[in-house]
Amino acid sequence: MSAELLSFTDRGIYCAEGGFYIDPWRPVDRALITHGHSDHARWGHGHYLSTKQALPVMRHRLGDIFAEGIAYGEPRQIGGVQVSFHPAGHVPGSAQIRVERGGEVWVVSGDYKVEDDGLSEAFVPVPCHTFITECTFGLPLFRWQPQAVIAQQLAAWWVANAAEGRSTILAAYGLGKAQRLMTLLPDAGPILTHGAVEETTRILRDQGYNLPPTIRVTAGVDAKSHPGALIIAPPSALGTPWARRFGPSAEAFASGWMALRGIRRRRGLDTGFVISDHADWPGLNTAIRATGAERVFVTHGYTTPFRRWLEEQGYDAGIVQTEFGGDEADTDTEAEPDSAAESEAVVESKLL
Repeated sequence: MSAELLSFTDRGIYCAEGGFYIDPWRPVDRALITHGHSDHARWGHGHYLSTKQALPVMRHRLGDIFAEGIAYGEPRQIGGVQVSFHPAGHVPGSAQIRVERGGEVWVVSGDYKVEDDGLSEAFVPVPCHTFITECTFGLPLFRWQPQAVIAQQLAAWWVANAAEGRSTILAAYGLGKAQRLMTLLPDAGPILTHGAVEETTRILRDQGYNLPPTIRVTAGVDAKSHPGALIIAPPSALGTPWARRFGPSAEAFASGWMALRGIRRRRGLDTGFVISDHADWPGLNTAIRATGAERVFVTHGYTTPFRRWLEEQGYDAGIVQTEFGGDEADTDTEAEPDSAAESEAVVESKLL
């Protein structure tokens, strides 16, 4: 009997016949990368392979790396297996990685969402026998409203703040979420950006992604120079001297975690907008069904309850311990919940 197509090691998801790892968290010789967020694309590997769209941001973040970009859907023979990258819908350039050997197919999802946000390459289900899926929001309480509804809420909040003479500061992760929010509000007024957000925005804009004009916050750029502007910054900028330069302001965080009242309270936020670059509960289930997989491994998120749910639906399900995710304040990812958030979410789900 041949060995499993992919195995789970202390360095990452490994393909012995191809001699590569997928999104490894410790240095390896050959790494296939699903997307540019820092928990999936890490420094120190000998050779990187990602989509052509993900590569510019990876180079910006990781520095001088030996890396190659591949087109979506392009087959590549690596050792004894064939691999290809397919849209994940998570952020621009994100991919699911398909690995095939002798007709047996595994797919590693990385991170994904099934709603087409109009910016990222839209999620495409990839038929497979074994699917390795995230479950960041793998509880029934996580159900996202349509993006158009969130856009209306954001616009109304921005207008109300301006009418009250307050600046509007919106916290969002710097790759994907920040740019997605810009595209939702392209004509409502000027958009100012923190340097960390602007650098990524510039790279994506130079690649041809359709993003509205933005103004980087530098000396002399403040509430007086641009009254009524929307300011987009990483979460770590909230409550700092950088944010206070804009005077009286309303602050909000755009994240799937805003669905949990406890997190909103702990952050002391005026407002939270529930919008995520990860699949919600219906999205996870829809994506898994669409693969036709018989076996499903779950990675980061609510792994234990989600695996139990999958087993109840008849899947052969297991948990993969990974190092994906990070501290919730990280500017790159919507990370795994802390223990307090997890307990709260489980309780809320049982009340549904």
